[in-house]
Amino acid sequence: MRFADVAGARLEYEWIRTGAARSPAIVLLHEGLGSISMWGDFPRRLAETTQREVLVYSRPGYGRSSPLVGSRAVSYMHYEALTVLPQLLDQLQLSKPILLGHSDGASIAMIHAGGSARLVAGLILLAPHVFVEDVSVRSIAAAKVAYENGDLRTRLARHHDDVDGVFRGWNDIWLNPEFREWNIEEFLPRIACPVLAVQGENDEYGTMEQIERIARAVPQAKALELADCRHSPHRDRAQAVLEAIVDFLRAVSPRP
Repeated sequence: MRFADVAGARLEYEWIRTGAARSPAIVLLHEGLGSISMWGDFPRRLAETTQREVLVYSRPGYGRSSPLVGSRAVSYMHYEALTVLPQLLDQLQLSKPILLGHSDGASIAMIHAGGSARLVAGLILLAPHVFVEDVSVRSIAAAKVAYENGDLRTRLARHHDDVDGVFRGWNDIWLNPEFREWNIEEFLPRIACPVLAVQGENDEYGTMEQIERIARAVPQAKALELADCRHSPHRDRAQAVLEAIVDFLRAVSPRP
């Protein structure tokens, strides 16, 4: 495990390299309760399947990175996309990456691609959010109950040094009434790279309207609906996701 000092925080990161990797590299952006370790074996499977370098890191407040200081603002994903991520990419000398984001991470990827004026080779969006839905709020409220009365805290504690900071930072802002107006659709028409947006039909945190709005607004976007899949396509339908990514990458950087 390596660490980088970025935007006033110490971030854990890991490079996964398999042989003679092709470019561009893939950068993984985790979900709202995620971290490097919570990706499981997906980053390595992704690197082996695509033969690309994969960078995975834990955002400030998550995993073994610096703990969260204070509460999150409604604009916290904008800060991650437009301040933290650019500085990390510059420090690691990584230009024009493919961004693969899950949930909050997918939203951060879209804001970065549409709002940073930096080159992005492609976006792979798993269970993305572009606006707040009632189903999202209901499931996040249910997660609060599971955290306080069930075993969710114990399960998350294996992955985070400051588990309470991780959960409260995510849960409190999503349940804040001011967050109901959160919407990043303004960034979609400015995304100038190919996009693969994946949504599970049984996602408890969002509906197909999320990827449908992306497909309508982004000229180079493809929407993929997966049956028997909840909020984590890379876990629930890992092989289908990997196959879709391989097909997608042919459009991003076709073989000579």
